Amino acid sequence: MKAWTNTIRHAGRAALGLAMATALAMSGSAHAAGKYKIFLSMSYVGNDWQTEAANMVKAMANTPALKDKVDLEVQVAGTDAQKQIQQINSMVQAGAKAIIIYPISPTALNRAIKNACSKGVVVAAYDAEVTEPCAHNVNIDQHQAGTVTAEWLAKTINGKGNIVMINGVPGTSVDRARTEAAKAVFAKYPGIKIVAEGTGMWSQATAKTELSKILATNSWDKIDGLWMQVGCFTAASMQLDAGIADDKIKPCAGESSNGHRVQMLPPGEVKGQGAYRSIGYRSISYGAPPYSGAMALKMAVAKLDGKDFPQHITLKLPLVESGQSKLCKTGGIDELKAGCTAFSPDKVPPGWFADIYSEDTKEVGFNAALTGNQD
Repeated sequence: MKAWTNTIRHAGRAALGLAMATALAMSGSAHAAGKYKIFLSMSYVGNDWQTEAANMVKAMANTPALKDKVDLEVQVAGTDAQKQIQQINSMVQAGAKAIIIYPISPTALNRAIKNACSKGVVVAAYDAEVTEPCAHNVNIDQHQAGTVTAEWLAKTINGKGNIVMINGVPGTSVDRARTEAAKAVFAKYPGIKIVAEGTGMWSQATAKTELSKILATNSWDKIDGLWMQVGCFTAASMQLDAGIADDKIKPCAGESSNGHRVQMLPPGEVKGQGAYRSIGYRSISYGAPPYSGAMALKMAVAKLDGKDFPQHITLKLPLVESGQSKLCKTGGIDELKAGCTAFSPDKVPPGWFADIYSEDTKEVGFNAALTGNQD
């Protein structure tokens, strides 16, 4: 009986030793792979900007410097903050080393983010902010974007007239900061009246729907200017379709969609049918660079490698006024570095966003933004 017991003990020790050896081998194999499990957590995705930003994150993960370090997985929560919270918690449980996030709310996700940080996960928000102190934020100054564009429009219409506002995705820090800043500027001009507002969701299609509703009670001849987070291209297109002459298009302060930037080029520089052509559009175009997510990923990996990642990185606000838009003929890196601001209509759709270049993310360029693949 004693011999039988000893045999069992020896067998148990051998099995335990084998299990430990197997676990160590698996751990060593995982470590040898050298990859960090990183998640991209997206909220609303129903517009060109979000697609482009995601493309640039994916392309950055596949750059020579990161492809052997990063195992990237993308999850989309939509406009439901609770769903994004649940996904973040699941990402932590799945072994996330970093979470790159476009937050639907600046505050609603804070508890989930704090929990992730407590587990050693690097959390970085791009474009839209979160207020949890442990997270990193990479974005432009959204308040500046609203202020500068509203001031341009106010001066362009000589401080008086009726204007239409088309806002972004409700609840996001981006929409709130831009809209509040613009309204603060317009409030300084007693002669300016906001005759209508719409929720454009940063989508050309949605902006068109909202403008169509507004035009049911406000004809173009009663509108003196537009302030649009997205949709200046659409607004000009609708006016052209209505038979309004190129030089009579209402001034618009808006985003860096390629259609908008092309329309801002001198008349006749880019010819074409319909509205996707240059008309000398009176406009100012600001950019929320879609490379912000790629930069957040790059910096998160650097932090995992033991390098510094500032808690807040404020990107330079791209601004282009009428006459400053410059056509990119090839989309090559040299042109981008030289500051071209618009791409030929045969290369990208009008809703595609043109501010894709930064020295800090020069690994990802035109093809990366367009397709998610390397140039």
